[in-house]
Amino acid sequence: MKVLKFGGTSVAHPENIHKVKSIVAQADNDQIAVVVSAFGGVTDLLLNTSRLASSQDLSYKEGLKEIENRHLSSVKSLIPVQSQSAVLSQVKSELNTLETLLEGSYLIGEITPKLSDKIVSYGELLSSFIISEFFKAEGLDASFKDSRELIKTDSNFEKANVDFQLTNTNCQAYFSSNAKRITVLPGFVASSKSGDSTTLGRGGSDYTAAILAAAMEVELLEIWTDVSGMYTANPKLVKQAKCVANISYEEAMELSHFGAKVLYPPTIQPVLGKEIPIAIKNTFEPDSPGTLIAKNNNGNGKTVRGISHVGNISLLSLEGPGMVGIPGISKRFFETLSLKNISIVLITQASSEHSICVGISDHDVDLATEAVNETFEYEIASKKIKPVMVEKDLTIVALVGDNMKSHQGLSGKMFSTLGKNNVNIRAIAQGASERNISAVIKKDDVKKALNSLHEAFFEENIKQLNLFVMGVGNVGAKFLDQIRQQKKYLKEELKLNIRVIGISNSRTMAFDENGIALKDWESDLANGEPANREAFFQKVKSLNYRNSVFVDNTASAEVSNTYADYLKNSISVVTCNKIACSSDFDYYKNLKHLAKQYNAPFLFETNVGAGLPIIDTLKHLIASGDKVKKIQAVLSGSLNFVFNTFNDSVTFHDVVKQAQEQGYTEPDPTIDLSGVDVMRKILILARESGHQLNIQDIANESFLPKESLETNSNEEFFASLKKYEADFQQLYNEAAASDCKLKYVAQFENGKAKVGLQKIPKGHDFYNLEGSDNIVLFFTERYPNQPLIIKGAGAGADVTASGIFADIIRIGNF
Repeated sequence: MKVLKFGGTSVAHPENIHKVKSIVAQADNDQIAVVVSAFGGVTDLLLNTSRLASSQDLSYKEGLKEIENRHLSSVKSLIPVQSQSAVLSQVKSELNTLETLLEGSYLIGEITPKLSDKIVSYGELLSSFIISEFFKAEGLDASFKDSRELIKTDSNFEKANVDFQLTNTNCQAYFSSNAKRITVLPGFVASSKSGDSTTLGRGGSDYTAAILAAAMEVELLEIWTDVSGMYTANPKLVKQAKCVANISYEEAMELSHFGAKVLYPPTIQPVLGKEIPIAIKNTFEPDSPGTLIAKNNNGNGKTVRGISHVGNISLLSLEGPGMVGIPGISKRFFETLSLKNISIVLITQASSEHSICVGISDHDVDLATEAVNETFEYEIASKKIKPVMVEKDLTIVALVGDNMKSHQGLSGKMFSTLGKNNVNIRAIAQGASERNISAVIKKDDVKKALNSLHEAFFEENIKQLNLFVMGVGNVGAKFLDQIRQQKKYLKEELKLNIRVIGISNSRTMAFDENGIALKDWESDLANGEPANREAFFQKVKSLNYRNSVFVDNTASAEVSNTYADYLKNSISVVTCNKIACSSDFDYYKNLKHLAKQYNAPFLFETNVGAGLPIIDTLKHLIASGDKVKKIQAVLSGSLNFVFNTFNDSVTFHDVVKQAQEQGYTEPDPTIDLSGVDVMRKILILARESGHQLNIQDIANESFLPKESLETNSNEEFFASLKKYEADFQQLYNEAAASDCKLKYVAQFENGKAKVGLQKIPKGHDFYNLEGSDNIVLFFTERYPNQPLIIKGAGAGADVTASGIFADIIRIGNF
């Protein structure tokens, strides 16, 4: 004999019930018990309708009408016309009784647990009857049996306790005499010894199936649902979750207790003693292997088998000096909760006995608080114990696995993973068996926590980075294209999975929680919502993804002012925008501090030299104990391009225009030609060398006329360049006459920095610097005479984008 149970989603619609029939028809056992839940959503509808009726809200009749329509339309869809009459008559009769019960609740203005059980039982009673008649109409050798006649309980309505001795006798007597091959039974419902309808608790249809399986000692219990087994984590929250092929009874109980919705927690208890395997299968993918739950079925001795969670938890803490060394405090505390029928989910106590902390349902917290404060009223009044402290809106996250106890470091790995993602742990519990390690966290952090832990324990060391990109112009567009091209390589070779979740330009912004398709990002952005920096930040914050990175490809001061907000929320920042790191020293220092405090990298390699590893090299020099004595550099790719291209046969205006058109300059070329851009870069290098400087401390020997510096638009600026063409030609001619080249040089030495146009003679390291290349000479204690030289392309969208990309990869390797 075999027992098959089908959940609410499996029987939600007539087309689904046809799938159920196919599965049952293909079962080759001599005798089959088919336990079914109410049609999907009907139990909630019944509960809500009864609540409205007891509140004397006439809208309950709308709910009743919907219930009636669901069942009558199902009959008409499933049963042939010639056979419908008798079935419709029986269904309508049951619905009339349901209407009478609801009307009674409406008239008296209340509903008791006994009446609630009677009302809610109609979901399973109606679905099982209709399905059994459908089976008959399809030619299956089937019959209907009311579970209330078999399963007997006490009168603890809404979650009754089973009398197994009487129940087992009833089941064995019925099935031994039943000649039908298939028996369809309603799950969830039972009856007391006095004949009143009772229920086994939400999810009780699984329990019904397990009770029947244990009573008849069947070879296999099959639970058919809408997922292909038990997963390493909730697949709705963790996209990378995998089905667990084999799992032990104990592991399954732990996972189901901590929120694995695929299985009702008490289900395993009846079959555990008789070692009856449980198969979790998918009604909509019947050929999928699913999960087999059995004795010693751990699957090759694996450690962590799953990560689960239970939400809507509150922590209730009792503490005070009057608890230390006083016998009976714990007894009184737990007894108080027990007398109020409050279930405790988690317990933790300090070894000093100074405090006791328990996790309970949010639903019970007000009742528990009042009861405990009343019990300890004397101690509270005499200041020996503090009034109960309550923390709400929490979730328990748990690692589960039989073999966790034999592996060192799992707790450390769990807590360090959560810590790196700024998930604060409010309480910890671990049993002596070490089959479960539980941590209480804020409910807002649950998705990030589950994904972080799943990545750490199940995903073959593949780290996922979630990017939020502001600025998709020249640099930003190249950056997104580079990610698209390298996505496969990064995953296979570097074990990095990079997703772009949000993008924004100055006009619109767009988000996709599963990752924006980078081949179509332009259309997504065009169809996005109006751009707003604060709304963008709030969206990133509310998504609360692990390994989140904010990427700033703009030159906006306003955007740079938001970095602190991101870092405070453990969101890393990567930027080619130089404004933040060259602004007031205190702001720069605060950003560096926040990055350390919240474990969120703040990287800005492209602030100096685009894609050249200048800042990274400097950091390594400092970290290894070297000290910088002097820095000489050509740090402006745009200015180097300008002065390499400018001669007596071309105008200065045309060369600068060409640099702008090729993307070498900032959108406002005055920033480059005024020397401000170079000032920012040498300031950043000085600061990264350990010196406290501000932009005002840097001497700027500008070559531009004052009028050019004071222009208010690009048009005015370019007009001024034409006006002073003779001055620029004079600069060129003087350098050429000395057999020198013009280079805009930045220098830092003895705590002082300056920038300006210089005539570079032949033989100097700067003389042959081509195109838009940059060069930096680091003179340090280890490189006093022959400097450490970094040289290469220092401007352009491609190389800047590659520098940003490199910073992203650095974060992935942290």
